[in-house]
Amino acid sequence: MPVAMERTYIAATDKHSAFYRELRASLQAAGVEVVDSATDATATLTISYDETDQRVLSVSARNVPTEYEVYYTIRYMLDAPTENLLEAQTLTLTRDYTYDSTLVLGKAREEALLREAIVDDLVRIVLKQISTL
Repeated sequence: MPVAMERTYIAATDKHSAFYRELRASLQAAGVEVVDSATDATATLTISYDETDQRVLSVSARNVPTEYEVYYTIRYMLDAPTENLLEAQTLTLTRDYTYDSTLVLGKAREEALLREAIVDDLVRIVLKQISTL
């Protein structure tokens, strides 16, 4: 991680989102001290957009959904007190899965696992981008 990120404050509107929690844990695992106040920080990582949802990709002849797409979009930037280290970036990752109304519980679990995989990938991409600064 860049020296400027020794003590990082994560500014986010939703501090309970899966992405925020995973990013915070990954930064700490990488040796970054995540602080609770921007005044104590050597860098501020701002998460200005953090949304996840799903949409129907295809339907059967009876107009019943048969395939869904899960997506997760984030928008973030990194600032030091005197300079902008990383301009605002937007990332969207998607995964799709088939849906069968007779397997509702299994499909709900599949959707949750897909979201977790997307979050892991988003965090990995953000950390890789930050580490190259």
